[in-house]
Amino acid sequence: MNNMTLTVVLGFSALLVASCGQETTMEKMQVKSNEVQRAATEKMHRIEEAVCTESEAACLAEKVKNQTQEATEAIKDKGEELKNKIDN
Repeated sequence: MNNMTLTVVLGFSALLVASCGQETTMEKMQVKSNEVQRAATEKMHRIEEAVCTESEAACLAEKVKNQTQEATEAIKDKGEELKNKIDN
């Protein structure tokens, strides 16, 4: 039973990958731009966290907020990339 499920999942995955088209040059440039922007934002957040002079709880809250924002942006960007791959 377990092997059958794995086979179905792998087959579906292969079909999904085969149906995905290639990204256009503009989409590739957008992906690179998103990666650079996310890296810069992450570095800026780490610097802000390192120089935090508030209480430990406030610094920790800021760190959680920053990481949540970074994760949200990454998920949004990856969703757009996936949409672009499927559209083509």
